[in-house]
Amino acid sequence: MVTPNKILKSHKLRITDCRLDIIQEFLEKQVALAHSDLEDSLDKKFDRVTIYRTLNTFLENDIIHKVLDDSGATKYALCSHEDDHDHSHEHVHFKCDICGETTCLESISLPQIKLPKGFEKREMNLLVTGICDKCHQ
Repeated sequence: MVTPNKILKSHKLRITDCRLDIIQEFLEKQVALAHSDLEDSLDKKFDRVTIYRTLNTFLENDIIHKVLDDSGATKYALCSHEDDHDHSHEHVHFKCDICGETTCLESISLPQIKLPKGFEKREMNLLVTGICDKCHQ
């Protein structure tokens, strides 16, 4: 079972209350979260700067990744930590038109794209919008 403690230890990061609480939020929600979502769900327990720095540390250590979203807000999603093999951030993201949640669809890889000579790929994103399985009922 994946726990916040295991994730931090496997990335050799110091365990703090803020880090534990933020990872727990990602584990519980299982959707992409914005900085403001974390502020609200943690009941202002940590200041904006602490949350921002924690998110940056998690990005740098491949614990979370940025998620493309059409809302204009930067969102983050927890990387897969189920096993020790490398994972890819290049997968499809789905945003529900009803609830607004953005979910990683890690089982759907992005297609290979051959760029013209002189172009260098750094990152690829694909956002699908529609109605999620929770709202479709």
